[in-house]
Amino acid sequence: MRTPAILAACLALAAAALAWTAPAALTASDAWVRIVPGAEVAAAYLTLHNSGSEPVSIIGVRSPLAGMAMIHETRLTGTQSSMRAREELVVAPGQTVRLAPEGLHVMLHELSQGLKPGDEVPLVLLLKGGATLAVTARVRPLAAE
Repeated sequence: MRTPAILAACLALAAAALAWTAPAALTASDAWVRIVPGAEVAAAYLTLHNSGSEPVSIIGVRSPLAGMAMIHETRLTGTQSSMRAREELVVAPGQTVRLAPEGLHVMLHELSQGLKPGDEVPLVLLLKGGATLAVTARVRPLAAE
């Protein structure tokens, strides 16, 4: 009977699907969002760690609460601050990357609802190769660091 072979194939496919959507090497912690009351934009911050032996590339971000989300980088040149989008953020093996105020961050544009301290904002990091990492960020007030 072929039942064991079919069962083994189904289990292998299920394991592959889980690995595809949950990259074990990349983890996110300390995720939070800074809001400006009344604004349609917000910034999200978090710490990423790659415990694997291969680099992990983040190529996009999504949130059901934002019309558009993207990784930005703030740079200070002399006394002038500028912000630009990052097409890709690579986290090297063993590396920790901190997205924080005045540096790398996730910009959330066209918010679908007003956010207040204590709310949770779901984020999905899109990884090169098709995998994703779901993150929940808690909203903090404007003065938060």
